[in-house]
Amino acid sequence: MKAKSTEFRLSARDSSILSHLDADRPQIAGVLAAHMGVRPSTFSAAINRLIALGYVIRRANPADRRETQLTLSPRGAKAMAATSVLDAARVAAMLKELDADERARAIAGLQLLAEAAKRVQIRQSAKGAKATKGKKK
Repeated sequence: MKAKSTEFRLSARDSSILSHLDADRPQIAGVLAAHMGVRPSTFSAAINRLIALGYVIRRANPADRRETQLTLSPRGAKAMAATSVLDAARVAAMLKELDADERARAIAGLQLLAEAAKRVQIRQSAKGAKATKGKKK
């Protein structure tokens, strides 16, 4: 996807970065760059662009002001929803194909996967934060 191919001007790399961010759970910039296998300078340039577009919020980590925390802004969440491969209309149509019991099971399964994904992300962020702090000494 080219950056200018959508009204939100997101490249595939931009979307990938945004997909790792959450509005409520900050990610440490250095940890996220390492996780994504991107050089810090390249990652910083991409984050600066996403901040300028209003998709990302950057704050100093209150626990360690040397670290930068990133969160998804409301505008970023809107851009992600609008450019998602999970078309809301298609998902709604799929859910209509299911009876009430199947629909409830499908939604419960998706909730379980989402919760597991959050736990994995938190665990990986914690590991990355420890590794990053160890390198700063």
